[in-house]
Amino acid sequence: MAGPLMPEAYGPSWPQRLSEALASLRQAGPRAWLTLIGIAVGCAALVALLNIGHSATQHARQLCRGMGSDLLVANLQRPAEVVPPVALDLSVLPASIRAAAPLLVSVATVQLASKRHETLVGASTLQLAQVLDLQASQGRLLSAYDDDTTHVLLGATLARQLGARVGDRLQSGRYLFEVVGVLAHRGYNPMLPIQVDDALLMPLPGMRRLGAVPEVGTVLARGHAIAVLPDTARTLTDYLAARLPGYEVDVQLPQQLLEGMANQSRMLTWVLAGFAGIALLLGGVGVMNVMLMSVAQRRREIGVRMALGARTRDIAWLFLLEALLLAGGGALLGTLVGLAASWGFALLSGWRYALDASSIGLGMGSALSLGLFFGLQPALAAAHLQPVLALRDD
Repeated sequence: MAGPLMPEAYGPSWPQRLSEALASLRQAGPRAWLTLIGIAVGCAALVALLNIGHSATQHARQLCRGMGSDLLVANLQRPAEVVPPVALDLSVLPASIRAAAPLLVSVATVQLASKRHETLVGASTLQLAQVLDLQASQGRLLSAYDDDTTHVLLGATLARQLGARVGDRLQSGRYLFEVVGVLAHRGYNPMLPIQVDDALLMPLPGMRRLGAVPEVGTVLARGHAIAVLPDTARTLTDYLAARLPGYEVDVQLPQQLLEGMANQSRMLTWVLAGFAGIALLLGGVGVMNVMLMSVAQRRREIGVRMALGARTRDIAWLFLLEALLLAGGGALLGTLVGLAASWGFALLSGWRYALDASSIGLGMGSALSLGLFFGLQPALAAAHLQPVLALRDD
């Protein structure tokens, strides 16, 4: 005796539904393509801006990596009524501070043969080399025996611009300064008031030869342990305040700078991403517009399908799949364009490209969600059409 017959599957299969949705989109022609491009533009903007912001943050971190995680920069502000000290003695330091060096910055014009260049001049003690971990690519570093001489060091970039080598004599004002060393390339350090690569360094007493009053405005220091750097900063503040009565001492830490830069970068990225989201929203409105026009133009087709036995869900899925295909195609195209645009921007900016994987999911997910949201209402409107009324439409 034969077993019970299994009911045959009713309605179109998923491959058939997809093929019908694709055929309907092909018939829509330029309207479908324009809507897809609108979705792609919004998605591309969102993906590109998120990746550009992520790359910018990583580039800033890379730049700041060379500043030294245990570096402290103390800025000194002297009120007008306070008399500056004759000298700032930093020979005896608290136990938590490994090394410290005063820094005086001025501007001077230096000349070598026919080349003239205006540059920053940094005057300090020999401890500056320990604080900033300076290395000489040519010649030597300054020593305590150079305090009463006209010996100077050149940063790597400044030496290249002047074409200077060890033994050359530079003229600045009425004095000739002898180059005893060229420093190795250091890179940009946003914490420092002077960029070593572009600067001329000399002993602190030598600044008097340039006509400047040697009043120290910055103290650079190194701590022993990164974990207690905030405590070390407070110790340095108290230490300098005791030696400089009346001065305002502001100690900066690398973590503060990194956190500030990261917060600004994140805020700017999300503001720009918000504008990209508006573009994506407009693309979703375009999907809804195309689907509503498609429903209005295909009322007879909907009526015929229903008369032949199509269920409400079959009609709804037909139009919903069209909206999802538009959104999915725009999301895929926009993601590829956004990744390419962010990569090109990073390349032109001289950054190392850093992919933000979450941007891909966020961009494609937003586009598909908008396609589903804006395609649902036209799909439901088509599914609830009355077959008799739809067939009677002219």
